[in-house]
Amino acid sequence: MCGIVAYIGPKDATAFLLEGLQRLEYRGYDSAGVAVAAKNGLKVCKVKGRVADLAAAVPARFKGTTGIGHTRWATHGVPSDANAHPHTDVSERIAVVHNGIIENADQLRALLAADGVVFTSETDTEVLAHLVAAHSGEGVELEDAVRAALGQIVGTYGIAVLDARQPDRIVVARNGSPIVLGLGEKEMFVASDVAALVRYTRQVVHLEDGELATVRADGFRTFTEDARTVTRQPSTVDWEVASYDTAGYQHYLLKEIHEQPAAVERTLSGRLDERFATAHLGGLNLDARELREIRRVKILGCGSAYYAGEMGAQLIEELARIPAHSEPASEFRYRNPVIEADTLYVAVSQSGETYDTLAAVQEIKRKGGRVLGVVNTVGSAIARECDGGIYLHAGPEISVASTKAFTSTVIAFALLALHFGRIHDLSPADGRRIVAGLKALPDHIREILKQEEQIAELAAAYADNAGMMFIGRTRGYPVAREGAQKLKEISYVHAEAYPASELKHGPLALISPELPTVALVPDDELLDKNLTTLGEIKARSGRILAIAHRTPEAKLIDHCLVVPKSEPELDPLLLNIPLQLLAYYAALALGRDVDKPRNLAKSVTVE
Repeated sequence: MCGIVAYIGPKDATAFLLEGLQRLEYRGYDSAGVAVAAKNGLKVCKVKGRVADLAAAVPARFKGTTGIGHTRWATHGVPSDANAHPHTDVSERIAVVHNGIIENADQLRALLAADGVVFTSETDTEVLAHLVAAHSGEGVELEDAVRAALGQIVGTYGIAVLDARQPDRIVVARNGSPIVLGLGEKEMFVASDVAALVRYTRQVVHLEDGELATVRADGFRTFTEDARTVTRQPSTVDWEVASYDTAGYQHYLLKEIHEQPAAVERTLSGRLDERFATAHLGGLNLDARELREIRRVKILGCGSAYYAGEMGAQLIEELARIPAHSEPASEFRYRNPVIEADTLYVAVSQSGETYDTLAAVQEIKRKGGRVLGVVNTVGSAIARECDGGIYLHAGPEISVASTKAFTSTVIAFALLALHFGRIHDLSPADGRRIVAGLKALPDHIREILKQEEQIAELAAAYADNAGMMFIGRTRGYPVAREGAQKLKEISYVHAEAYPASELKHGPLALISPELPTVALVPDDELLDKNLTTLGEIKARSGRILAIAHRTPEAKLIDHCLVVPKSEPELDPLLLNIPLQLLAYYAALALGRDVDKPRNLAKSVTVE
């Protein structure tokens, strides 16, 4: 969840490190630090706070052509100068930056303390710095010392290690947390995310779990923990540098909300077959006969990816008539799941590096299951582990709260459901109906975004409440869950989501003028039942903001946002767009840090 950068070459490393950390700050922002190899040893600067605080603290004479940097999301120890990375050994000869968790850190700390090592932080990472130093005897190569230290480690890591005595190299390693090498002209870059690299190079190499690399200015060598050499070929990054800028918007989140029409068009591009009223999904690596043998679909994701999976499961059941279910990937492997040969498992992750989801994929693979990935990042760990899948092509998503990747994920599931359905019993007429509905979605989203000013006013009016209720029926319930998630994660307003039909079974006790309800009221076969629920809330003096296809009677609601009508199966996607803007403007009204909400980070690469 933290951000790692490193540089080795002919130029001053500090400028790249600071800029790279700024681009990775969405991955962690409670402290930051850099270390460079200078003529007289290592120079280290680290502070509690943001990368801007680090940039202000770096001394004027902080020069070196080899360096590592880190922006942190705390797992061990509170945010502080001492707990910030890089961490060094006692002699300050070895510096380490680390993403992940060392599970046996307490035992190793005790062993090192017994040998006289004095610790200066509460982190698990400092253990690794002392272990590398302990294995770095006279004449020992840095990569050998790192391999020996990692042999004592239990846990996950993405690391970069610097040795003042060997400033001609940086040693990096990966196990469960991403490390990407960037190839330059007589210079090399390292990062935990390509966002830090695209300004400098498009040629990158992704390390696999259990691999290390020695990075020098003129190239790199990759190998395993038992010193076997492995070959890694570079790939080309497609995303542009401009994709990582705010492009004049106040926040990345607002920019990404407005990018959704174009993101949907990219996800759909080349995948709609109007002649046969179906979808082209060659990346599934499954032919029609194999797909007909699938009897069940299980979708796994975390947070918004899990809720997108719930919407996807409903699409698959409705269009393909195959039982489908979504569950949190973070819980999946701990319940010793039964892996069925005729079940298709689908792993959902915007980053493609979400550790809980990756671990679920690995558990399924170990037990012989077939897994597809729905991810946004080409070459990511989950994409490489899966048997096939769908790339979203939504473009980089920088804000911690997912918007355009969520929407593109639902589109990907609509394509999968259409593909499944046409192989099963979905008629050509219904297939054409869904294809037409998908093609119309970008313009429908643009139409909703034109209501931004009205939504901002409503958000400001509702933001001062201590909490909010979100309700929806069947297709609307996952939308309610995602809407509540968005509000709570960026505005810190407590939000609950319930099926509308469940209100009378308990949650109705909470209804009062102080707890407004956001109600999803599509114009579908359940409209009358939803209107009855609104009446139950109003009878108890509850305030209601309806998201609907047409405005209900004035006596049933306080406010309404009207969205365009799509096909019933696709309506949930459009009902969600106003909720994104509602959460954004509520957070703005409350003065929150919209792109970097407290306690959260973008890519969760720890358990």
